[in-house]
This record gives sequence, C-alpha cells and structure tokens, in this order.
Amino acid sequence: MCQPCGCDTAAADTAGAAAADAAEGVRVYTVEGMTCGHCVNSVSAEVGRVPGVTGVRVDLEAGRVSVSGSGFDDAAIGGAVRDAGYALAAG
Repeated sequence: MCQPCGCDTAAADTAGAAAADAAEGVRVYTVEGMTCGHCVNSVSAEVGRVPGVTGVRVDLEAGRVSVSGSGFDDAAIGGAVRDAGYALAAG
C-alpha cells in the first residue's frame, strides 16, 4: 500500500467516467488503504482493464470507486483492486 507522498494528484479521475455514468448503471465499491493520487491512478488503471468496464471514478477522500459499464461482476472488480495493491471493504 501507498504511504502519503504529497504527489498532489488526489483529484485524478479516469477520463470519460461522467459521460459513462449518465449512459449506464454505476456500481460503487469501498476500497481500503488508498492515501494519495498514485493510489487513485493505480486503482483506476487496474479496474479500467476489467472487461465490460467503460468508466472508473475514484473518490480518494471517501475511499470509493464508482464503476460503470456492463458484463463485469464484483469478483472481477475485487480482483483488480487487489492487483493494484488494495482491498475492497467487507460489507
């Protein structure tokens, strides 16, 4: 997991996520351990590679990842988050 690094990229979002949210259903997941913009970028990249995902938006302050698209499941998103070095919150 990342330690606070001061990289000042906390507001990073995957481009196109807002448009995808309007057109498709969005699932929201809580991710544990994200602390900085590097974390946001890592989670965004891994989740964005899941087949069927068309948009990813990470809210660092809330510790949430919004995923839009179709044909993906919670297990695939959880695996991508683990590949990035983090974990979905239980619940």
